[in-house]
Formats: sequence, C-alpha cells, structure tokens
Amino acid sequence: MKLITGTKTKIEYQKDGHFTRPASTFRNYVSADPNSQFPAEKGRYALYISPGCPWAHRTIIVRALKRLEDVIDLYILSPSMGDKGWVFDGSHGTLPKDPLYGFTYLRELYSKANPDFSGRFTVPVLWDKKAGTIVNNESSEIIRMLYSEFDALIPEKYREVNKPGGGLYPEPLRKEIDELNEWVYDTVNNGVYKCGFAGKQESYDENVYPLFKSLDRLEGILAGHGKPFLLGAHLTEADVRLYTTIARFDVAYYTVFLCNLKSIRHDYPRLHLWFRRLYWDEGNETTGGAFHTTTAPWIGLYASGYSRAKAKVTNSQATVIVPRGPAVLVEPLAESEKL
Repeated sequence: MKLITGTKTKIEYQKDGHFTRPASTFRNYVSADPNSQFPAEKGRYALYISPGCPWAHRTIIVRALKRLEDVIDLYILSPSMGDKGWVFDGSHGTLPKDPLYGFTYLRELYSKANPDFSGRFTVPVLWDKKAGTIVNNESSEIIRMLYSEFDALIPEKYREVNKPGGGLYPEPLRKEIDELNEWVYDTVNNGVYKCGFAGKQESYDENVYPLFKSLDRLEGILAGHGKPFLLGAHLTEADVRLYTTIARFDVAYYTVFLCNLKSIRHDYPRLHLWFRRLYWDEGNETTGGAFHTTTAPWIGLYASGYSRAKAKVTNSQATVIVPRGPAVLVEPLAESEKL
C-alpha cells in the first residue's frame, strides 16, 4: 500500500461568497491484517481531536461505542482554534502539550508527518506512534476503521458480528446508509457551515432552505417508521454522523450560523426525541453512554468556538460576540421516553 501524504495546496474557504471545504489529504487505512502497512495493534495508534469539531466528535463517539478506550489513545486539543489553528493550551481540562512530542500546535504534528505539507491542519488525526506518521485525517474513513478492524482486541460482545442488527454499518443496510449519508452531509452536516460561513446573502439563501428541507425529511423518516433510530430499531453509522450536527444545532448553529428558520427543540419533535435519547443515555448496552460522555462536558462551549471560527473564516473585523442561550442546553428526557 502506498503511503499517501499531503501536498502543497492553496487553501480557499470562500469562493464567490460560498463556503468551500477542501478535501482531507491523508487517506491510509488501519487493517485487521497483521501483514498490512498499518496493522491493528493495542496502544499503537492515537486519536488527536478537538471536542468542538463535529467531524472529530464522530470518532470519539465510535471509539466509546466500540469500547476502544484501552486500545487507542485519545489526545484532546483546545475546544477552540487559536491564531495558528488547533492548539494544545490546557483550557477546560484539555492537554497543555502534545504528550508524544511536546508540540503546541497540531500543525507541528502535520509537519512531522510531512515537512512539505501546506494543506489544512484538521482534526481528527489518526496517528501511528510506531511509524511516527498520520494514517488518516478523514473522519468518515476513521470511524469505519474503528467499527471492525480492532475487533480482535475487544470483548466479543462488542464486536460488529455480535451487535444487534449487524453493527454500525451492516451489509444489508449499506446502500441505504450511504445514500442517506450523501444528502445529509451535503445539506445538513456541511450545510450549516455553508450558511454560517456564507460571504453573500445569495449564498446563505441558497443553503439555508435546503438545510431545513433536509431536516423536514429526517423528521419524516422517523415519523414514518416510528422506531428509535434513523434506519429502524438499531443504531447505525447514519445516527452517529447526524448526531454531532444536531447536538450543536440549537446551542450554536441556530444563533451563530443563522440557521434559524426552525429549532430542533420547538419544531422537530421526533428529531428532538431521537437526539435526547442518545444524549441522555448514560450507560445502557445500546450506547454505553458514548454520546453523553463525549458531548456533555463541551456543549456549553460550542457557541463560543463557532463565534470565533466564523469571525476567522469570514475575515470579520468586528468584536466577537458569543450568544448566551439557550437557557437549557439540552431538554430533559422523561422516563417513558428512554431507549
């Protein structure tokens, strides 16, 4: 397998007033095959994440769902970007320095992997401690590695083959999951950014209505089958990928990103129940508390992080004002509503 590394690129977040997201650049794969370039081994890999980033949030949810805490290290950077990107600063209980190399900035880790790299210094990063390089920085690929490639290293009941419904990416549902992921990514996961980072009114208008059309569609899916998860009775990748956006919606995207045609808590009762069931599930066998433990410590910081990110991406010279609300970050869940 050829080692794919980042190359020099010009980073553009705005094009004609539209927000554009450049592609990830490190795209290798950890495999259960012991003869592969990056074999699954306990203690060999580390996840670098910021808890403010929804793409990174996906990976730590799956790490927790799969009970990989003792297999893959977790290194948490500041919830907010600094002037030079993601930073180790010790804020809010995060790490003061990179525990492997003593770095302050994530960009230093990228430079260690490839001294010529000049692309985006993004999280998550799946790092190989033995080879001293980045394996992958694309969240959608990292989470799929975590589903099954490390299964030989965890208790049998948490392996995909033994999960109810066939696991997070079951063979019979893969086409349906992939199709749902495609439009949810474009209009919802990334759609909120295309609204919040828009540089022109026309760009905002082009994206805010498709965003809410897709939220309406998701509400309809849950209403149509009446089951707890997007694709039915069992948790899948589709739920994980949507969750990190919905967790940030009312507390940040609604205010900071102007995604305010409707709110989840007031206008989408089924999505709201779906979200609260995952968020408040603090330990049963369905989630093991993975959604709650990776969200609750950080949800009060989302608005602050996005306010600063918006000012940076849109080159705003105004003082950053952080909205104070909603008063209740996550509405409670009645006993009768629990999973």
